[in-house]
Amino acid sequence: MRYIFNFPDIGEGLEEGTILEWYVTKGQAVSTGDSLVKMETDKVVADIPSPRTGIVAARFGEVGDVIKVGSPLVEIEIEGVFAEEAQAEAKRGFDPEPEEKAETVVGTMEVASRNAFLPASNEGTTEQPPVTEKPRRKALSTPVARAMARDLGIDINEVCGTGPSGRVTKADVENHKSVRKPSSLRVSEQEDDEVTYEPLTQIRKAIARNMIQSKHNAAHMSLFEEVEISDLVRVREKYKGKFAERGVKLTYLAFIVKAVVNALKQHRQLNSQIDLENDRMIFNNRYNIALAVDTPAGLVVPVVRDADRLSIFEIAQRIDEISEKARKRDLTLEDMKGGTFTITNYGSIGGIFATPVINYPQAAILGVGRILKTPVVKDDAIVVGRVMALSLSVDHRIVDGGEVTRFINKVMEYLADPMALLME
Repeated sequence: MRYIFNFPDIGEGLEEGTILEWYVTKGQAVSTGDSLVKMETDKVVADIPSPRTGIVAARFGEVGDVIKVGSPLVEIEIEGVFAEEAQAEAKRGFDPEPEEKAETVVGTMEVASRNAFLPASNEGTTEQPPVTEKPRRKALSTPVARAMARDLGIDINEVCGTGPSGRVTKADVENHKSVRKPSSLRVSEQEDDEVTYEPLTQIRKAIARNMIQSKHNAAHMSLFEEVEISDLVRVREKYKGKFAERGVKLTYLAFIVKAVVNALKQHRQLNSQIDLENDRMIFNNRYNIALAVDTPAGLVVPVVRDADRLSIFEIAQRIDEISEKARKRDLTLEDMKGGTFTITNYGSIGGIFATPVINYPQAAILGVGRILKTPVVKDDAIVVGRVMALSLSVDHRIVDGGEVTRFINKVMEYLADPMALLME
């Protein structure tokens, strides 16, 4: 009996994913829990495991293809399962124990039991009749291949497909272009070298959606400040070697997280969100600080959970962990959930001031700029100071200007006098 495994929803409201790597080939034996394919979603990169034991009869899609949730991923030949039994299992969704759910583990999504990822619908399993190739006017193709053919002015129906069931792939379109005679080239193809087309990654799609959602739904207001942090610089220089001996990198971000958390405890509006549908405010009693991390694949925002319960060392340790996982694309959904306030440290790259976009539906985001050596006045004398630039964007529906100013003043107080972080 053949069983079609559909791409499952492995996240909150997931709609699609992009194939990054296939782990199996047609004819390969797989067991329940074996990784079938690596998929990139708008939040994480995850390995999708097999829900059944059998032989891979077909794969649906090539590397780079976008697969919708509920669409076929693989077809598995299952030994010892007859049509009547398969139909009965299909009706109950291959889930005799619905309470069992997938477990998220560090690194990738893996299966803890055979029910971890289930078919997206009751149509997941059907008895497949013999397949006969029939002439068709419209070619089967991957979304990437179809877009490329359109951009190059190529009739996709003229391209010979080498993918599953004759599906036209990106490589097929490229090969078709290279073998055509120059006399048949169109103007759009002759001009194609002037630009390069690349499909949007799932992360980039998510960033675009989230930014538009934030701008459309929040009333942005930004405040800019500078804080002299010479004392903080000395404290970090004194302790970074000791932290390094314990395998942890001590950055200014650990102190900033601690300062923000202490200030949020005194200004809870910045740790809240607005619920207009129910005419209420939602104040968060936990302090989960989301940190924007720059990666080659795009911006991701993992979370330091319960930062108010962590020491500077523990915060620095957690920052190291999530930054490394972000760079390796090993973040899990659990790493990304539950943020109540966001910090973006563009100063580590070189920026000074910015107008950060709120991580909606949060109330605020703090941007941290580059630390500059700047002339400052101390005890009526001009000395060289170390000045950090801060940019705070808030949802003006939630927070008024006075509260915004009091909050950032408190953050600056902690950064200017790091001992105050330990005294409260």
